Amino acid sequence: MSDHAIVVLLDTADTQLTSAGLELLTLANSLGEPVPVSFTEPSEATLAQLREYGVTRTYVVDFPAEASSCVAPVAAEGVQAVVNEVQGRVVLASPTFQNKEIAARAAYLLGAGLVIDTVTVGFEGDAFVGYKRVFAGSWDVNCTVVTDVAVATVRANAVVPTPVDVPSSHVDVQRLTVVPSATASSTVLVSRTVHPAIHGGVNRPRLAEAAYVVAGGRGTNGDFSHVEELADALGGAVGATRDAVDEGWIEHDAQIGQTGVTVAPRVYIGAGISGAPHHRGGMQASGVVIAVNSDPDCPLFDISDFAIVGELQDVLPQAAAAIREYKAAQ
Repeated sequence: MSDHAIVVLLDTADTQLTSAGLELLTLANSLGEPVPVSFTEPSEATLAQLREYGVTRTYVVDFPAEASSCVAPVAAEGVQAVVNEVQGRVVLASPTFQNKEIAARAAYLLGAGLVIDTVTVGFEGDAFVGYKRVFAGSWDVNCTVVTDVAVATVRANAVVPTPVDVPSSHVDVQRLTVVPSATASSTVLVSRTVHPAIHGGVNRPRLAEAAYVVAGGRGTNGDFSHVEELADALGGAVGATRDAVDEGWIEHDAQIGQTGVTVAPRVYIGAGISGAPHHRGGMQASGVVIAVNSDPDCPLFDISDFAIVGELQDVLPQAAAAIREYKAAQ
């Protein structure tokens, strides 16, 4: 491991870190010294997680009362200030829509190379490289950043979150006050309403971050109960095809595809899904692909690791029951 400072943008420091945040810390540990940054005070739960991942210092950026970190230009200047303060070599962030805008603006301010939606990251010599899939998963590319600073958003499930062998004994919380420029302050946040993902349910992870995704298509005939049952047994999220969304069977937040959410779970299960290019472009980066369809010539079978020919109404409940039984025996 090098002595580079790796700045990690934390999304939920005021509560506790999600799996996506812990994955970023794992990657940061492989690259250098993780230096998290947040715009809210880290909770005790977050500080405990940071210690488990070997973090010794974290930064909280304070803005004037009239400025809001929810406005991307303001947040980007906060990231820039921390990078300059610690002489950061790399900035890592999760691939939310807001973070992508923050990353792009921060890269511009820093004169840094930017890689969006990397599958994983690393160094080749002293050059930062982001590895990603493009053109609906048909190409794997390595993107080398030639600037002194690199900025990257990393897809969820790129690595398994792994605490360090020897946790840190203390995390020094350092505060940095940033007064945004006139340009960043030219847009003012009037109101902000956070809408929870309806399809996720109370205890389900966000679709883009879930390690397990169960998706339903036209073959569900509008009944997603079996899809939801299997997702809950796995502790995963529920997804859908564009056809299912267009039919009004499920809200747009659940749509996986080129005009929906791009997912890269460790396990993807497609039930009653033919496998149109639009949908495949949003899930081909999945670790293991399992398809359930009554049509033995289903195109999704072509890219599946496991193909099950059968009615999803029969297969999914049996799979959910077996998983529940396995978990109960552990």
